[in-house]
Amino acid sequence: MRLGRKGSVRIFTAVLAGAMLLTPYAWAQHSSTDDGARKVKSRVAPVYPDLAKRMAVTGKVKIEVVIAPDGTVKRTRVVGGHPLLVNPAVDAVKEWKFNTGAEETTQIVVFEFKSTDKTD
Repeated sequence: MRLGRKGSVRIFTAVLAGAMLLTPYAWAQHSSTDDGARKVKSRVAPVYPDLAKRMAVTGKVKIEVVIAPDGTVKRTRVVGGHPLLVNPAVDAVKEWKFNTGAEETTQIVVFEFKSTDKTD
């Protein structure tokens, strides 16, 4: 399939608009969970490691979280993320408390580590 310039621009615009809607605006340690998933009662923010800051390491860490019926985190599995950022994210999410539920559930939690240093 061959697209003309207008078709390519339309597709690019649609993809860009979709990406903007799906990507939350975040600062240093932002976290999000799946919409429609169990609500978080209490969160612990991850510590942005000094080494990662000095090396200007930023990015997202995705963690699959298994939540027990009582709302505690039963198990975690790293789905992706920079090795310097993974451990602080896992340590933080293990301290989270979710609303209680009828059964064990699994959802993805995403932490975004982003430098907040402003240099002129």
